[in-house]
Amino acid sequence: MSTTHKVTSADGTTITYDRYTPTGRSQGTVILVGGAFSYRMFPKMVDLAQVLAAEYDLTVVNYDRRGRGDSSDTPGRYDAAQEIDDLTALVAAEGGSAALFGWSSGAVLALRATAAGQIPGITRVVAFEPPFVVDRTRHVPPPDLTATLHQLVADNRRGQTVRYFMTKAMGIPAPFVGLMRITPMWSKLTAVANSTPHDWAVMAEHMRGEPLAPSDWVSVQVPVLVLCGGRSDALLRTAARAAGAVLPDARHTEIAKLSHNPNVRLLAPPAGEFLTIKPTPTV
Repeated sequence: MSTTHKVTSADGTTITYDRYTPTGRSQGTVILVGGAFSYRMFPKMVDLAQVLAAEYDLTVVNYDRRGRGDSSDTPGRYDAAQEIDDLTALVAAEGGSAALFGWSSGAVLALRATAAGQIPGITRVVAFEPPFVVDRTRHVPPPDLTATLHQLVADNRRGQTVRYFMTKAMGIPAPFVGLMRITPMWSKLTAVANSTPHDWAVMAEHMRGEPLAPSDWVSVQVPVLVLCGGRSDALLRTAARAAGAVLPDARHTEIAKLSHNPNVRLLAPPAGEFLTIKPTPTV
């Protein structure tokens, strides 16, 4: 069962979210942070929220990141700090304490929000396939991506924005993206296309083909579980290993048969078990 709520971020942006309440005693709150093109009604986000609530007794917050679904936006203004403010407002609205589960660019946002130190109530983080680009052996986004992406969005060229972001930022082969145009998914992608500069604001400095800098992550002082799928692209598996190695208190797990478009039944158990670990009492 879920109920819908709204919270106002620091700059006045309205963030809409669904709260999934478990039938038993809550084992804590987790906020789901979707990736590029994701939104709170995205089927896999809904499935994950339902499983974590029903099977792990977690209170789950599933929200529309700014510019998507029922949340408002700040057209032309894109800064990772804005989305960290959004998470600050969500944690405060839900009692001041929550874990974060981030998927793809949402995983990087969750880690950056934790590193920023402005949300003391973050208890732990699950980072599912943060798409860091840590070397130049595979796809590296072009240096002019910011300017081109912002212009496409300013011109409201949604279809071209989807194609550009998927091929140039995410490295998806153009023929595969072309096939998406004839599927029902395409209209859902174009509906949230203009939110992609927010994803890029979160990701840009970490997709340059350079190793992760430990100094960027030393302030992540909560337990982190970095997950990836055995069937995911090598770039994502390399990124997950790199994240697990650089974060101060992290473990990395690769799940066989899982991909970046995950089977929730494979993804939920390690996430749910990690999110419900009771802290060890201090002596």
